[in-house]
Amino acid sequence: MKNKKIVILCIPIIVVVLILAGFTMVFSKENIQKNVDGVKFDKKWNRIMAREINKNKINLKVDGRTIECNVETPYMTNKMELMIPISVISDAFNCAKNVYNGKEILIEKGSNKATLYFGKKNIKFNENNYKISNGAKKINDSIYVSAKVFSKYLNYSYKWNSKSNTASFTNTATGNSYLPKRYSYVENNKIGKIKNQGKYGTCWAFATLTALETSLMPEQKFDFSEDNMIYNNALSDDIQDGGEYIRAMAYLMSWKGPVLEKDDPYGDGKTNKNLKSVKHVQEAEIVPYKDYEQIKEMVFKYGGVESSMYMSMSDADGSSMYYNKKYNAYCYKGDNKPNHDVVIVGWDDDFSKDYFNDKTIKGNGAFICVNSWGESFGDKGIFYISYYDDRIGSNNVCYTKVEDTNNYDNIYQSDLCGFTGSMGFEGSSSVYFANVYQGKNNEKLDAVGFYATSTDLEYEVFICENFESQESLNNRNHMAASGTIKNQGYYTINLDKEYNISKEKKFAIIVKVSKDKSEKFYKLIPVEMESKEMAVKIDLSDGEGYFSSQGYSWQSAEKQQCNICLKAYTKNK
Repeated sequence: MKNKKIVILCIPIIVVVLILAGFTMVFSKENIQKNVDGVKFDKKWNRIMAREINKNKINLKVDGRTIECNVETPYMTNKMELMIPISVISDAFNCAKNVYNGKEILIEKGSNKATLYFGKKNIKFNENNYKISNGAKKINDSIYVSAKVFSKYLNYSYKWNSKSNTASFTNTATGNSYLPKRYSYVENNKIGKIKNQGKYGTCWAFATLTALETSLMPEQKFDFSEDNMIYNNALSDDIQDGGEYIRAMAYLMSWKGPVLEKDDPYGDGKTNKNLKSVKHVQEAEIVPYKDYEQIKEMVFKYGGVESSMYMSMSDADGSSMYYNKKYNAYCYKGDNKPNHDVVIVGWDDDFSKDYFNDKTIKGNGAFICVNSWGESFGDKGIFYISYYDDRIGSNNVCYTKVEDTNNYDNIYQSDLCGFTGSMGFEGSSSVYFANVYQGKNNEKLDAVGFYATSTDLEYEVFICENFESQESLNNRNHMAASGTIKNQGYYTINLDKEYNISKEKKFAIIVKVSKDKSEKFYKLIPVEMESKEMAVKIDLSDGEGYFSSQGYSWQSAEKQQCNICLKAYTKNK
């Protein structure tokens, strides 16, 4: 009897163990199948798995690249469907995205178009309608789109790794180009009011702010003040002066603007220097000379590209051998330097070479551009510039990160004139530079910003929370950020955590920048310095900057008659 009892008691235990083991195996298998093959299982377990997944940050990888999702992160729905923040999809999937009237999202890649609707379970893909359980969702101020848009419609395979909490996508489409043969902001409702600079040499301000406005459209529509940019930049306040993108970038990166046109109208001869910026520009990329593919990429993914050209006419009433009024087609061939700025808002690879006056043009194709001569020029302010024009694409800027003004509470800076020069050490392909600031209050340091003086740079950022002397700059035990930068421009770098800033105590930001030795480019330190060409007036009293070739023996930037272009962004405690 005793042996029998033991057997009877053991059987339930064995059964329970087997059930649990079997359940675990099925659970693991189903977990993988659900994310790869879409196998369905109990709603309760969907919710449990989603909750466990969302406890940790979901990592996103596309074609082997890790996509930074610092502010908004992906999440898993209760139906185990991955949702991706719209703020990262252009970078991640090389696509265009536009939100219209808070009701629908248009995502474009190559010749494919996918339209999602908030609150609706359908997707329009290349003129056909399909069902989708979670297309687009808005949570507070953040917008998310379903991963199925990419895995089912835009030629990406999708795998979920439960161990690393990582969603991986791989492009399965043939061919490398994700750009359509024609793309136009006119057709995508991303063109605001066509402006008129009048008789003044202010095309640079109009081009800058038009480009900036397009980067926010169609979701947000602004009319920014050119007058405020002209009169309140640190380089010049004469409306008759011409300008260039360095002047505009300095104004925007220092948070002097943009402000609204209605608050500071153009051409009235006065300005209001007390207006607060309505947006914070945190990033601008300078596209390399004549890099048409990158220009198109910027237009497709971010916003209009401010670009320089040689314009042979002085206003909308003029005529020129380089301009065909019938087709609104312009092509300059010659050695004159650029003298005018416009905004590239699209392109047409098939725009016929026969539409231009110059019959020696080798091929078709043109950029679609916005001018600042009012609607009487071109097709209501829009005209075409041939790919074979000798000057279009000379100087190119795109504003790639424009944020609300609540992103940070404070900015620390000593370079109101911006990036007017650069310096370095002969033969040294890496350099350290630092700025020291005194805390205004007890704050949290979240990010830093600096100009990249060249292409293809690597950077490392270090923070000294308690600066006492130059020796403090040598204590770099913890790296706060690192990464690579592709283009010249201005970049805001998020730190790995919040650093404490104490009231009336000094703190320091240290940046190491490196470039491939083979390129023999050594002027890696962005500085604000006097320039004969730009008539810059530098205030050296507001900065405490240092630079070093090895990171241990430091020199004063102010003794070299310059300020380091290195900003700090903080939030109040």
